[in-house]
Amino acid sequence: MSEFSTIGLITKPEDARLSDTVHSLVSYLKSKSLDILVDQGAAILLQDPDLVGQTRQDMARHCDLIIVVGGDGTLLHAARSLVSSQIPMLGVNRGRLGFLVDVSPDDIAAVLDKILSGQYKEEFRFLLHAEVVRDGVVIAESEAFNDVVVHVRDVVRMIELDTYVDGRYLNTQRADGLIVATPTGSTAYALSGGGPILHPSLNAIVLVPVCPHTLTNRPIVVDAESRIEIKVCERNNPPARVSFDGQANVKLLPKDCIKIRRQSHLLRLIQPVNHDYFEILRAKLRWSEQL
Repeated sequence: MSEFSTIGLITKPEDARLSDTVHSLVSYLKSKSLDILVDQGAAILLQDPDLVGQTRQDMARHCDLIIVVGGDGTLLHAARSLVSSQIPMLGVNRGRLGFLVDVSPDDIAAVLDKILSGQYKEEFRFLLHAEVVRDGVVIAESEAFNDVVVHVRDVVRMIELDTYVDGRYLNTQRADGLIVATPTGSTAYALSGGGPILHPSLNAIVLVPVCPHTLTNRPIVVDAESRIEIKVCERNNPPARVSFDGQANVKLLPKDCIKIRRQSHLLRLIQPVNHDYFEILRAKLRWSEQL
């Protein structure tokens, strides 16, 4: 008997392109006599009176496995909301690049047959937890699976930031922003900013400046247990904000401080048995193609 008996289904909200995939997935799960819970987005697509949209809290209490249908952004949102529940997640790719949601819709049945029979890999990925502190008071906090980004908002201007690692001064930089990324996020915005690719197994965080004024200001990798503080310089004039996975944003004022540390819970990511991280890199980044 499978260890997964109640399956949760999360989809990208209001995306009709997912309808066929979601209907096929539900039909498959019903054929296996599995209990199914769906989020609000999936319920709208399905229009099934037996499948009413559930809150993330309900899914966290009852599900053994969460299947996310969409792109990496959909999984990022699900991961932030459910990481503390320790429920494993599987991603079905209906987005574009798809580093995290790498199961093709055409392979769902074959992949799930193996997963439900216990044939799968399980990876553990860590998230970041960030707090925005103003005048000694935490005014906002959030998790981030990919990255925490401090940047100028609304205008094309540089921002001035002081960065500290474990209470030790690292540097003051003038740049378009600063990306603090997990190994998972190292293939996202941080990669386009010139940062290194970190293997998911590494216990490390990378800090990547965005278009720094001083060209010798390069990315730096630190231990994931480090406590990182980014302070918006008092003399900073452009309006700034901090973004969490590019999905949640908080406006910043001069002298605000963003405190970042590794989140205590790990995300459980289910992969097919033949999953190969380096193969994913070759395919997604188009390495080793014939010239």
